[in-house]
Amino acid sequence: MEDGRLVAFSDEDPERAANWSTRRKILVLIIGLALASNSTLGSSLPSGSSHYLSKEFNVSSAEQLALPNSVYLIGYVFGPPLFSPLSEMHGRRIVMLSTFFGFTVFTLACALAPTWPALLIFRFLSGAFASAPITVVGGIFADIYDDPVRRGQAIALIGLTSLGPIIGPIISGFVSPVSWRWTFWVGLIIAGATWPLVLVLPETYPPVILLRRAKRMRAASPNHGQNVYAPIELEDNGWKHTVTVKLARPVVMFKEPIVFCSCMYLALQFGIFYIFFQVYPIVFQGIYKFNDGLAGVALVPVGVGGVIACGIAIWYDTFLEQAKKRDASWPKSEEYRRLPLACISGPLNVSSLFWLVRLEKPTRRRLDCPIRHPLDCPHACRRSIRHGSRIGIYIHAELSRRRIRRLCGIGFGIVGV
Repeated sequence: MEDGRLVAFSDEDPERAANWSTRRKILVLIIGLALASNSTLGSSLPSGSSHYLSKEFNVSSAEQLALPNSVYLIGYVFGPPLFSPLSEMHGRRIVMLSTFFGFTVFTLACALAPTWPALLIFRFLSGAFASAPITVVGGIFADIYDDPVRRGQAIALIGLTSLGPIIGPIISGFVSPVSWRWTFWVGLIIAGATWPLVLVLPETYPPVILLRRAKRMRAASPNHGQNVYAPIELEDNGWKHTVTVKLARPVVMFKEPIVFCSCMYLALQFGIFYIFFQVYPIVFQGIYKFNDGLAGVALVPVGVGGVIACGIAIWYDTFLEQAKKRDASWPKSEEYRRLPLACISGPLNVSSLFWLVRLEKPTRRRLDCPIRHPLDCPHACRRSIRHGSRIGIYIHAELSRRRIRRLCGIGFGIVGV
């Protein structure tokens, strides 16, 4: 544990996050998913409030009415380059606490926004703080699971947070007739209900846990403990090192052809996903005459597809391990191990889009179209590539590549109107 200079974990060290009890790991999983769900819920929260925002702020342009969602995603772009290295320098817990506080404050600010520009600014800041869970939660899960299979299954559960963007339009669709501000009040209530979980989130980042141990040892033995250090204390944590090493890590990974192609494909899927939030009101309110609430409910099958895809991704890990034990030939090449999932999701994605095009015919049965079209798992199966990540505690640095996908989502969301 100690060599006279550096402290380290033993294989069975109880303070090491990977050695925690199953109950404690499940608690961390629940907290991480709750944080990420708040973030994704916020991304589409105003989607069903466009009509009421238009009347409140005298905004008639469809492009401008798409901005509350789009500027939130712009915040997603700017947050990860800051929060990812901060979580490596100061730990996961402090970053999660501070960013969720910022998210809560600016959700409140959105509910009280006096003008249209103020609402857009608050949405941008809310999105910037909301990007932290999307970036860091994967790293938290990698901290508590060192087994690649368990880690992959835990990260696959992040796919469940795709329900967040689906719930947002439902909330705004039903509460906006009372007041569009109640859309954000409900979001604030959900964030407030999450705070008890956030407050009990333990630190999981191993270097920070070792740093705290070294400080305790120095405090307990002032005379003999001064030569005890944690590895992180010997690193250069200056801003130059942060920019050139920690911020550069996602860029270096992006040079890999597989990572680059995966990012571009996922960017396309992310953009298509956010088109739904602009197109569905046009289709289901304009053609099928749904009210605001029912237009949001039409998105529920998309969430069902996300849950199905999450289950498939978790099952696939077991299938892959069995194939390895049988010494099958196809899993021997790592770059092909996740390809079958993409081969399944790709055609389903295309078929779901063609089904959406058929919705323009109002003679079709009202419930048949919205329910059957999104069950093709149109967006959540795209997570299969991300599910294959096996890069340990630095997984959240790889996840910061999402800011490229967010940019695509922003543009597609505006184009969709």
